[in-house]
Amino acid sequence: MPAPLIVTENLSKTYHIGGGDVRALVDLSIAIPNGEMIAIMGPSGSGKSTCMNLLGCLDSPSGGSYRLDGQDVAQLDSDALASIRNEKIGFVFQQFNLLARATALDNVELPLTYGRVPRRLRHDKAARALEAVGLGERMDHRPSQLSGGQMQRVAIARAIVNSPQVLMADEPTGALDSRTGAEIMALFQRLNGEGITVIVVTHDEHVAAHAKRILRFRDGRLVSDEPVAAPIRAADAVAAMAVPEAA
Repeated sequence: MPAPLIVTENLSKTYHIGGGDVRALVDLSIAIPNGEMIAIMGPSGSGKSTCMNLLGCLDSPSGGSYRLDGQDVAQLDSDALASIRNEKIGFVFQQFNLLARATALDNVELPLTYGRVPRRLRHDKAARALEAVGLGERMDHRPSQLSGGQMQRVAIARAIVNSPQVLMADEPTGALDSRTGAEIMALFQRLNGEGITVIVVTHDEHVAAHAKRILRFRDGRLVSDEPVAAPIRAADAVAAMAVPEAA
């Protein structure tokens, strides 16, 4: 049996604020196999965002261990963490964070630019990523010329352009209407079906129900870790929305 992609043991994060300590995450021990689709849930201040920041190598833990694809990343410095993020992790946020004056293609190329990928190869990889999210005909459009759903697809293309092992999404449907949100969840499920491990942070039970497993946090602690018996198939929901109502 292959080793899990993500393994944490007693992973913790404490912030020192105003002369006191805030324990944002306490003794998290989990294993996530490659190809999993997970939802992380919890109220504000529960530790779910801290969990994502640590698993995404955006921050360093105060204690415990974290192995990503067999590599101990808990004690890496900021430069090493940046390298891990660029090579193995893609991020999607509620706010699309696109450059307003850049085309969709230019926005998707950005991670490759940081990685010093040759220009022609950058162009080809970015174009393939946009085609993969259904925007092959929108490559030259700027964000102002795109809908909210299309801008989120550009953000997803940017997140997958480096062929990451893990795709992390923080409230990815929060700024979208229900139909567009369903289309984005269908895209996440398709990418997951292609082998990418997907981790979605959400407060929305409906969004979480698309995952295979839900982790729930409260007061910095993992309080439940349960499989989803029958995940919602977003593609079916999108198809149902497309059926016109009977007169």
